Amino acid sequence: MFASLTDQCGRQIQLDKPPQRIICLVPSITELLYDLGLENRIVGITRYCVHPPQALKEKRVVGGTKKIINKRLLDLEPDLIICNKEENTSAMVGFCSTVATTYVSDISTLEESLEMIQQLGELTDTIAAASTISSKINALFRNIKPITKPIPAIYLIWKNPYMSIGTDTFIHDMMEKAGFENAVAPQTRYPQLELEDLVRLEPQVVLLSSEPYNFKSSDAVEICSAFAKAEKKPPQCLIVNGELFSWYGSRMLKSPEYFKELRAQIEAESVTNSR
Repeated sequence: MFASLTDQCGRQIQLDKPPQRIICLVPSITELLYDLGLENRIVGITRYCVHPPQALKEKRVVGGTKKIINKRLLDLEPDLIICNKEENTSAMVGFCSTVATTYVSDISTLEESLEMIQQLGELTDTIAAASTISSKINALFRNIKPITKPIPAIYLIWKNPYMSIGTDTFIHDMMEKAGFENAVAPQTRYPQLELEDLVRLEPQVVLLSSEPYNFKSSDAVEICSAFAKAEKKPPQCLIVNGELFSWYGSRMLKSPEYFKELRAQIEAESVTNSR
């Protein structure tokens, strides 16, 4: 037996030898696999696996994160398929499990993301590279300057209807690490909000994610107008890099510095607006 572990969904994973034909259905983990040096062992990805840029040119696209083309996946004859509980459907995971050994991650915290990196290192015979990446990520987050006064904020991921993020999500954990207080707490998952709800919650900042919904500056104007109409002080509405809040692989190496720059921008604008 080469590797044996329990994945983050409590499923027993066993491999007789290091996998040579990997299919990854999780965009952030596809990038991680490349950074683990596994590019020559990846045979299939999703259309949303946009990092690194060459992935979509080099690898067979088997579909999206919610729907795959079963025949394409079968034709690739994988020996390891990587899924995520939230990004992929239970039906997809069930089908994949009939095809090959299937690892399923379930991530809502920094600590769980580091565990996933280590587990994939074990399964793919890249333990040293995985340890290096996870150690660097952990060190960078530990070096974030402690925040004494978190900024009340709402993070929006969708429009029509507006959808935010609850306290049991990975983005929530990243918000806290970045120095924000989630104004929709204690709600969980992805609560739907009306403009009136945004006004009622009175956040100091509204973070408009670049994904999955690609918010534009016109959306910020619309939200601020709703506050003005209600005679409430408009929040700072900022379009933010959604990948750096929601991707739980090696892209997290870039998140702490981005959070630092974002906080500095918010604080600078706050000083300017108070004059």
